[in-house]
Amino acid sequence: MPQARTPVSITTPIYYVNDRPHIGHAYTTTLCDVWARAQRLDGRDVFFLTGTDEHGAKVEKSARERGITPQALADENSEEFRKVMALFGLSNDDFIRTTEARHESQVKLFVQRLLVSGDIYLGEFEGWYDEGQEEYVTDTRAKELDYKSPISGKPLVRAKEHNYYFKLSAYASKLEAFFDAHPEFVRPLGRFNEVRGRLREGLQDVPVTRTNFSWGIGMPGAPEHVIYVWIDALFNYATALGLAEPSGAVARARGKYWPPEYHVIGKEILWFHAVVWPAMLMALEIPMPKCVYAHSFWISNGQKMSKSLGNFIDLPTIEAYFAKYGLDAWRWYMTTQGPIGTQDADFSPKHFHEIYTAQLVNTFANCASRTSSMIEKYFAGAMPDAETASMPISAAVGASTWSAFTEATAADVQKRYANFELAEAADAALSVIRAVDLLINETQPFKLAKDPANLPQVARILGVCAEGVRIAAVLLLPIMPTKCSEVLAAYGSPMESEMATGGVAEAARWGRLAAGTRISKCAPFMRVDAPAV
Repeated sequence: MPQARTPVSITTPIYYVNDRPHIGHAYTTTLCDVWARAQRLDGRDVFFLTGTDEHGAKVEKSARERGITPQALADENSEEFRKVMALFGLSNDDFIRTTEARHESQVKLFVQRLLVSGDIYLGEFEGWYDEGQEEYVTDTRAKELDYKSPISGKPLVRAKEHNYYFKLSAYASKLEAFFDAHPEFVRPLGRFNEVRGRLREGLQDVPVTRTNFSWGIGMPGAPEHVIYVWIDALFNYATALGLAEPSGAVARARGKYWPPEYHVIGKEILWFHAVVWPAMLMALEIPMPKCVYAHSFWISNGQKMSKSLGNFIDLPTIEAYFAKYGLDAWRWYMTTQGPIGTQDADFSPKHFHEIYTAQLVNTFANCASRTSSMIEKYFAGAMPDAETASMPISAAVGASTWSAFTEATAADVQKRYANFELAEAADAALSVIRAVDLLINETQPFKLAKDPANLPQVARILGVCAEGVRIAAVLLLPIMPTKCSEVLAAYGSPMESEMATGGVAEAARWGRLAAGTRISKCAPFMRVDAPAV
């Protein structure tokens, strides 16, 4: 077993219940799930948090329009998100709701501490307000945006309020120093530069409460004020771990998971996570998260997704992809083709089909299928008895041996998973399959096997191929847990056995497929008809 290491955690944003689940929610949560699975596979103690954001004026308004209570609407839509977690086979360790007593009580404790410290005060403020984002922007920023929301395009409104405020402006120099010392705090780099640029424009204090609606957590000592939904929501990352009550049972059990390795979010909520939240943590003297990772958006066929345009990838649309291609194919596409960087990613049925066919059917599945079929045909379905570790991966001069190649690849894959370089991890893992394909094409064991004298050579080639397929399946488990488990079971190496050994280095160690191990024919992905243009 590998040496015990520090526990790790990862969070999604909590999803607003005024909206139904769609591709954006599915994408963020899938990325976090891949990372969490990869760390667990490597023997880490992982805490993966997601949940729903259930307070605020928009929920109150929508509930009133439907003639139901805000709590009923929150219950209904939160349950939709829970169903999605099950549908996507996600491995989150907790699902927090901001209407839960465990959250509300701790939010009040945190806010009370900030009142006592003087970081929250009662005052009046006037400024430009983005109603859709529920966010104030500076005069300079409003002018740059032509007084329109950068997300919805709707006009900003001039608002004046008498509320409680958090002294964000008092933390400007501390935030500047923190960003100088931690260039990895916001990723990707373009987002870091974006936040730094906005910081230089100056900071204004942010509202902590509102009085124009009632659906939310009451301000301690001033119940006519309702805690601003954004302040309420940000605290979920801490309340799930019980951090407001350090001596409590929850904090004793879960406090080890703070600070998170990653807050994974969409780019539209970067400012709150990269500036407001860190300042609040500074005020509370709570350690900073290690990284806020803000990915970009999905677009569809070159256009922004819109229900009116009919190109919105909602839950029924996603379920249709599951029915045709399978859940693991969806996870593969999300992980390898998504907008994890600073550029938006275009989702199209044609591209999805092309990636599925080229990478999963023609590469991964074909390699697993023809290797298992040849072992069935020439060795009665048993792992050949041959020395394979010292065999070169190709005929190229100076080619690495298979054992050295896969050992280095496994280390690289796990490093990339840990660094949230998920597409790169996928490609590195698939490189083992590509190397197996190259070996088969170079050596053509199906031709060699025609002469019985060549069977020892064929045994060595196919032994290499089987180990290569097995190791690739281990490395791809976090992305495609169902299909890779099927491959590992077919190759006599079920997932439970791999996990029990502890750590990717051991699970992917060359030579774990003993001679005589039963290898069954398998084809994890099948061809399907191309979508209509």
